[in-house]
Amino acid sequence: YQPEAYVARTDTYIEKEADINQEIDRLRHAATAALLSRQDVIVVASVSAIYGLGSPAEYKETILPLQVGERKTREELINLLIDMQYLRSQGYERGSIFVRGSRLDIMPPGLDHIIRIELDDATIKSIQLLHPVSQAIEETLHHIAIFPAKHFVIAPNLLQNALTSIEQELTQQVADLTKRGKIMEADRLKRRTRHDMALLKEVGYCNGIENYSRHLTGRPAGEAPSTLLDYFPSDFLTIIDESHVTVTQIGGMYAGDQARKETLVDYGFRLPSAKDNRPLTFPEFEARTPQRIYLSATPGKYEREHSLQIVEQIIRPTGLIDPQVDIRPTAGQVEDGIKEIQLEVGKHQRVLVTTLTKKMAEDLASFLIKEGVKATYLHSDVDTIERIRILGQLRKGEVEVLVGVNLLREGLDLPEVSLVLIFDADREGFLRSDTSLIQTIGRAARNVNGRVVLYADVNTGSMKRALDETDRRRTIQLAYNKQHNITPQSIQKAIMSIVPDEIKPAAPELAESLDPDKLPSLIRQREADMKQAAKQLRFEEAALIRDEVMQLRKLQRQFRDR
Repeated sequence: YQPEAYVARTDTYIEKEADINQEIDRLRHAATAALLSRQDVIVVASVSAIYGLGSPAEYKETILPLQVGERKTREELINLLIDMQYLRSQGYERGSIFVRGSRLDIMPPGLDHIIRIELDDATIKSIQLLHPVSQAIEETLHHIAIFPAKHFVIAPNLLQNALTSIEQELTQQVADLTKRGKIMEADRLKRRTRHDMALLKEVGYCNGIENYSRHLTGRPAGEAPSTLLDYFPSDFLTIIDESHVTVTQIGGMYAGDQARKETLVDYGFRLPSAKDNRPLTFPEFEARTPQRIYLSATPGKYEREHSLQIVEQIIRPTGLIDPQVDIRPTAGQVEDGIKEIQLEVGKHQRVLVTTLTKKMAEDLASFLIKEGVKATYLHSDVDTIERIRILGQLRKGEVEVLVGVNLLREGLDLPEVSLVLIFDADREGFLRSDTSLIQTIGRAARNVNGRVVLYADVNTGSMKRALDETDRRRTIQLAYNKQHNITPQSIQKAIMSIVPDEIKPAAPELAESLDPDKLPSLIRQREADMKQAAKQLRFEEAALIRDEVMQLRKLQRQFRDR
């Protein structure tokens, strides 16, 4: 997702990325449809859950229930679907309808099936669910609820009021920009907004419609937008994973969004009301999530102060204890680290090394390779698929040492790692805070022989707190092991098939030989392959096929533009 932005220094306008990930969009629609139609729903979301998504009341109001025997003419049904933002199409694309005689094939954005409606004498004769690729009938239904194709929907009777309100704000803002001598900005705003208004009037939708959400929903200025959280019932539970990071991230979204929107407004790209299409502030998030559970190995001050109960889960069923930590001087840390690495590699174990910068990680990995160590680096510039491949190589021993910056702290479960080296551990800051140090030390807690070496010349406050907490946990686990006669054992975890070598994104090689007419069916087939791989828990393979589908869609757009 690339948000709309303007860089004044270089006079660069960055348009919102319109290449929507079809699978994510499907899941988003599937989530909201489920929330409005059933009680047993679990949604796994990122911070996008606190961004504007369109009013659930308007969304629910637009749902179209249909049943066999109901009186509906073909034209009436088509018009209703178009009002729900469906597009007429000659193919089966999400959010489209394909009309053939008295038969309507509907491809909802949140469903994995085609809905086929058969009409006979202005009456719904049958409702069937079809496979999206083979179009074989998989289920016959008596009734169904069809959800809108877009989350930002508006009833036709409210549209005129919204257009009037947008026109009033446009007149006022153009006058204000002109008064301040921003003639070019005023003209730009007038042209862009009038174009959007024309689209809204004709088709009920425009690119960037969310920027007019305040007018479309009738909200007063400054009021929070509707978000995914508003689709939940009032008694839902929010579980915040890695809360020591996520809580801060949620709190920081609003300020960054407002700074970006302020620039767009000042330079005539958006009306001031666009600033009300925003993420929730942290107090608004708190008000919308009355029941919260925070999950973290290193909970922060906020979580501790806002929790009615704190439950510690220190005891491991494997009996594993937190690793022993050794502190050594920074002088000669690389040379000493290499000795430790060679010692562990000789035992067929793996090593993680953390540095302070990406450049240091890359340089150290190169140096280790020259010393005969099978090493590589891992940081935020390494793409997702390559990251998966590297972690698989580490577990299988094809890579013995992994050097990283911050990606080595959370979310890695690598039982083969017996040694963690932390360079420059006394550099106080985000990467060497007590929270970061505890998380990094924990990477060696999956192996019975786990050890950690901190290279530092000063025992900082963060180091002391991290070591005290590690020792506290060790003491509790050791006492439990002694009481129950438990012998610690390393975690035994099968190495799943990571990215198969034979699977390669094929789209670039197909560019010269593909028949453009066959692209839609090929895309549908590969999407079906992707879903099948995901159902069989072959997620890395599914991710590769997803990338291939995205490339095929780009080729499809190129053929259209020729």
